[in-house]
Order: sequence, then structure tokens, then C-alpha cells
Amino acid sequence: MAEEETAAAAVSGAAFSLQNDCKDDYQYEEVSTDDDFSLQEDGDDLSKVLQSIQEHTEDAQISASQSVLTSGKSVSEIREAMDDFFCNFLDRLGMSRTLDCFQTEWYELIERGVLTVDDAGLVPDVYTRNQQLETENLSLKKDLENYKRSVDKTEQALLKMQKERDFHRMHHKRVVQEKNRLICDMKRLKAHYASYEPVLKELSEKYQNTLTQKMLTSLERDKAMGQVTGLQAALESLEFGYTKQIPETKVGHDCTRKKGFEGPTQKALREARQQKFLVVASSSCDPAEDAEKKGKRDLKDSEFPVDPEGTPDFEHAKEHTQPMKSGQYQLSSIVKVHDFAVSCLALHPRKNIVLTGGDDRLWKTWGFPDGNILMTGEGHTDWLSGCCFRPSGTQLVTSSGDTTVRIWDLSRRGCILTLRGHSRAVRACFWHSCGDFVASASMDGTSKIWDVNSERCRYTLRGHKESVNSIEFLPFSSTALTSSADKTLSLWDVRMGLRVYTFQGHVHSCNHATFNKKGDTIASCDSSGVMKLWDMRKLVPILSIDAGPHPANQVAFDRSGGLVALASSEASVKVLCLAVGQLSVLQGPRVEVRCVRFHGQDHLLSAGTDGRVCLWTRAQ
Repeated sequence: MAEEETAAAAVSGAAFSLQNDCKDDYQYEEVSTDDDFSLQEDGDDLSKVLQSIQEHTEDAQISASQSVLTSGKSVSEIREAMDDFFCNFLDRLGMSRTLDCFQTEWYELIERGVLTVDDAGLVPDVYTRNQQLETENLSLKKDLENYKRSVDKTEQALLKMQKERDFHRMHHKRVVQEKNRLICDMKRLKAHYASYEPVLKELSEKYQNTLTQKMLTSLERDKAMGQVTGLQAALESLEFGYTKQIPETKVGHDCTRKKGFEGPTQKALREARQQKFLVVASSSCDPAEDAEKKGKRDLKDSEFPVDPEGTPDFEHAKEHTQPMKSGQYQLSSIVKVHDFAVSCLALHPRKNIVLTGGDDRLWKTWGFPDGNILMTGEGHTDWLSGCCFRPSGTQLVTSSGDTTVRIWDLSRRGCILTLRGHSRAVRACFWHSCGDFVASASMDGTSKIWDVNSERCRYTLRGHKESVNSIEFLPFSSTALTSSADKTLSLWDVRMGLRVYTFQGHVHSCNHATFNKKGDTIASCDSSGVMKLWDMRKLVPILSIDAGPHPANQVAFDRSGGLVALASSEASVKVLCLAVGQLSVLQGPRVEVRCVRFHGQDHLLSAGTDGRVCLWTRAQ
């Protein structure tokens, strides 16, 4: 009996050991890291891959050692019963019906006493060992497949990294070659520049010598003019017996001019005028009566143009140009000039140079049509409202919201004269065709005529009830035209400072008015977009066109007088062909257009609030 109990215990222990072995095998397969070693398509770091392989190898070795220990224990100490062996075998093969039949018949025989457990015996050790070795063999095959996949992916990652390394090496070589080429180019340019330095030095010396000769020549000429003037004065004093000096008067206005700026020509003119006034004063029988008749005069005052018949002479201002047949223009280019809105636009009388002023308190001159900035002037403390070249092209005048008018010399690159007298912002300025007078219009309701030579205000034109928005001289005459926010246009005689005629017809504030080149037609526009043409000789309206409802900011005639351009606040330029009565609309950038000018017969310039100037070319 003791031997039977021992055998039964051994059988039951063997069955328990079989279950543990199966459980160990199952857990080993569960912790298999097939998917853990799959590398990404993008390629991981080679060091990480090798580390993962090493960790997996260590885990496999530990699992294999545990399996060997467990299997060794089951072979040497625990033996498996025959019935359990058959049950496990049939269950592993999936023969469930055969297993049921075997168990039913087996337990029936045991209950009837036909068979006992000892009769069945134990399974030999070799079968159990073969089963364990088969399980370990399958596990090792799986590990081998995992290692192969890991090695393949590692090789792919290595190849990819080698290709990237070769690519970066090649790119580095190209960069080094480009760097060497640039260094060679820089050395060559430096050598080329060094070859020009002697020439530049020589030209600079010639320029300085020329300036010195020019200065000496100017001094000699001034000395000669002074001697001539002195001799004339002595001669006149001998003829008339005495001379009388007329005092200078500057009342109510401040005109500051940089010291030392008076060329020989201006000095000669001043001395000639002084001598003329001395002669007139000496020939007067009653000095008090003569002073009352002529009024207070400055020795440096310029003479206004004289019209014997009282009507300006337009014949020599006419330009024989053929009128344009069409007002169709195409946008050719856009030039960025200012950072803020462009408020005024003027053209050089002799060269392809454009002058613009903006809300950035700067004026700039730039080449047409390339747009290269030639000169920039700063000095105003508020936005620029107007600009104009002197007819000679050597100077320019600007007006600003800081209530001043400034005259700039292009050769000196600076302001040479500041005219003060307005109490509010100056809206416009204009230079007379003779070059001796400058007109300004202000929001204080007045306009002023400034004498550039005597540097003072000759007349203040009063008569408008509200802001004066524009002023312009009729070419080669003593007539000025103003437009005002009181809805009227006015003609002025600048020799007397009196208003000659008032044009009425606008129902909104007049923003701008201008003459054509012949001087027989006036164009004006108002804040409702209405443009009117007026007959200068008959002083009656000719044409009225409603281009609104957006405000019209400026009008301009072309050289022939057959086209009129209108700058509109609706982001467009409107061109009226007077010959056919056709109004063309030019669409540019979607910003307000503030000013417009014709350049020659084929070009049109417009400027807006975005700081850019649009160049338009006439369609052929």
C-alpha cells in the first residue's frame, strides 16, 4: 500500500508539474517581443536598435535558463502518469471526441475494478523530455526570426544613414566650392576697386581745383560789378547833385535765410535795383509826395510782370502740340516712394525728375521712369501739402501743415529760406514763371505773395471766407487763381493784391483749380466729385461733369489742353477727352488718389495714400 500511495503521489505531482510547464511555456510566448523590434520606416537611431537587440537577447537567455531548470526538475524528480499523458496528447491535437470516449471508458473500468492506476504505469522520461525540447525549439525559432528581422531593419537603417552621410558630404563640398568662388570674386572686385582709386583721387583733385577757380572767378566778377556800380552811382550823383536812401521795411512776417547765400547774379541785381531807386528818389521834387504815391518799397523787391493792355500775354506760352485722340492709358509700373501717403506731385521743367511730398514730412526727387531716389529733404515738422520746382530747375518750394513755406537749393542740398506768416496750415504753394515770386494758400483763409529776392511777403490776398485749398499763377502774367472751401474760385491781380473776379457754381468745397498751358481755360473740382471747365476770357462756365459721389482731389491739363485728368478718392484716375467728350476711368491700386500730373504726351502719373506712384502709358 505504501508503494501505491507513493506512486499515486508521484502521478499527481507529475500532473501538477505538467501544468506548470505548460503555463511557463505560455507565458514565454506571451512575452515574445516580435513587434517590439520592428523599426520604423523613417529609420531609428542605430544605437537604440542595438540596445534593444541586446536587451531582448538577455531576456531570452533568462527565459531559456528558467525553462531548462523547470524541465530538468520535471525529468529528474516528477514523472507523468500514462492516462494524463494520453489526455494531454489528445487535447493538444484537438481530438475532443476521442478524448471523451477515452475518459468515459477509462473511469468506467476503474470504477468496476477492472483496471487500476498502477496497471497503467508511468510515461517514460524520454517522451517528456522530447516534448519539452520541442517546445524550446519552437521558442528559439521564433527568437531567431525576430533577430533576423531586427538585423534586416538595422541594415536598412545603416544604409539610409550612409546615404545621408554621403549626401551631406557632397553638399558640404559644394558649399565649400561656392565659398571659395565668392572669396575669389571678392578679391577680384577689391582689386578692381583699388585700380579705380587713383582715378577717383585725381578727379576729386580736379573738382576741388575747378571749385577754387570758380570761386576766384566769382570774386573777380563781383569786384568788377561793384566797381561798375560805384562808377554809375558817382556819375548819377554828379548829374543830380544829391542822393537819397530809402529804408528797408519788413513788417508782420518772418523770413529767415541762411547766411552767406547770395550769388554774384543776385548781388548784381540787388545793386542795380538799389541804384535805380536812388536815381528815382533823387529826381523827385517832393520826397513826401513821392513816397506816398509809390508806397513802402524794399530795395531788393522784384518787379511784377507788366501787361500794358491789362490782359496776360499767352502767345509765347503756347506749345504747338497735337491734341491727343484718346484718353486710354495702361498701368506700366508702380514705384514705392514714401512710407505714408503722397500729398503732392511736381515735375522738373527740364529733366526727367519727379518731385513728391508726403505725410512722412519728407520730400523726395526721383528719376523717371526707373524710380531711383535722387535726393531727400527733411526739415518740416508736419505733413507736406504742396511742392513745386523753380522754372530754372535749380530750386524748389514746399508748403506744410507746420504753417511754413520753405525754399530748398538742390545744389546745396538744404533749405536756404523759410517763410513764416500764416496762422494755420499751408495747403498749397506755387512758383511764378519768372522765378522771383512764390504764392502760398492757407487754411487761415488767406493767400500770400512772397518775393524771393527781398525775402518778404509783398501782398496778402484776403477775400475768401474759408480755407484756401489751392493757388496757381497764370503763366507769364500777374494773375493768380485760387480755390476755396467757400465753393468759389477767384482771380487776383498780384501787382495790387486785389481780387479781380469770382467764379461761382460749385455747391461743395472746391479742392483744386488750374489753368491750361494756353491760359484760356480753367479746370476745377470739388469734394462731391464734380469737375467744371471755365472760359478765362468770357469768365463763364463751359462744361460740368459729375464724376462723384467720391471727392475729387486734383485736376490737371495735358500739354495740348485736350485731356483733363481727375484724381478721385474712389481709387481711380478719370481722364476726360474734350475732343470726343469721352470719360475714361483708370483703375489702379485700391487706395485714394490724391494727385495727378501729365508727363509729356504719352505718360501720366498718379499718387495715392499708400505712398506709391503709378506710372500710366497712353495706349497706342
